[in-house]
Amino acid sequence: MAINLSIGVLTIAIACGMAVPVAEAQAASEGKGGWDRLAAAQYLDDRINLWFEKTKESGTGEGKTTCISCHMVVPYLLARPELRRAMAVSEPTSQEARLLKEVARRVDSSPDHEPLADSKNKGERGTGAVLNALILAGQDAALKRPRPSEITRKAFRQLWETQRADGAWDWIDVAQEPDESADSQYYGAALAAIAVGTAPGMQYVGEADVAGNVYKLRAYLKGRYAGQNLYNRTWMLLASSRLAGLLNQERREELIGELKAKQKGDGGWSLYGMGPWKWSKASSPFAPPGKPDTSLLEKSDGYATGLIAYTLRHAGLPANDPDLNRAIAWLKANQNEVRIEKQVWKCWHTYSLNHDRENGGDHGGDWKRLLMSDMAMAFAVMALSPSD
Repeated sequence: MAINLSIGVLTIAIACGMAVPVAEAQAASEGKGGWDRLAAAQYLDDRINLWFEKTKESGTGEGKTTCISCHMVVPYLLARPELRRAMAVSEPTSQEARLLKEVARRVDSSPDHEPLADSKNKGERGTGAVLNALILAGQDAALKRPRPSEITRKAFRQLWETQRADGAWDWIDVAQEPDESADSQYYGAALAAIAVGTAPGMQYVGEADVAGNVYKLRAYLKGRYAGQNLYNRTWMLLASSRLAGLLNQERREELIGELKAKQKGDGGWSLYGMGPWKWSKASSPFAPPGKPDTSLLEKSDGYATGLIAYTLRHAGLPANDPDLNRAIAWLKANQNEVRIEKQVWKCWHTYSLNHDRENGGDHGGDWKRLLMSDMAMAFAVMALSPSD
């Protein structure tokens, strides 16, 4: 998703070609925990640098900022701090600092900044409000603030201003699965619930009618839950671990059982198998805009496995749960080398639901082959880090 926002490890950026701190390099190269942290850091930093280079910028106040994306920027800001902590590094990367500074500028300048996405796509403002609140709430929580910062409070005011009467938000819809389609409004609402549940002391911020806004959000998520595909319901399960009152115990156990039943024999899950997917079509036949390789999509992949493993951890599954342990084992065994042009990265590869980017088909640029792998990288890192 490319929308008009700005946002807000290694002490010295690996991707800038500078020296890696010795202790950090040793910790990563030892392969503690069965996966390569240093390679994960290299991938994440290289990819976000590539995003800075490739993505469109827009005017924000006195300067320009990059757009935020569900498939690259949000995963980076979720996973990179987790990875730093796993590597005993306290200072944020330069990329984290840049993104967080930009999102604060974006919130401050709203609604006067330039639009980045197509102005005909009414979902840009709502999507932006959700993602800004999510990112800034996470920053406040990471800094252990007792109350949301002023810029976070401003982001939440914008969140509630853009909330629809039904409790959700207009969402970017370019008929791309899994996060940019008509069905993605539910995913966006789940992200908003995670933001509300993450922001420290949100119930004490003194904003007008926050309880009413949260009530509408809960009602939307609960009222439309039964009609969602497994992907959206997994995000609902994750949201319920942050914000109370979303799923009762019966539904939680039922969903966990369904996720376990979908687990493949090798211990992983397939994103393709978390459908059905509609690509914003109102009626069948439902088909993607391109021709993805179904034989690849049916295999276990890093995004589905990382997302589900991470979600099941937060849903309260014990560390010795055998199905969760099989998923963790799959992740540790599948951080593999992938070559894109002259660059080789170790990552958890995941394939596009929308196009064949693997067989010389409709790439749209080789760097886009790893857009879903960016999501995979983030959730694999977050799923694996607590097990160290």
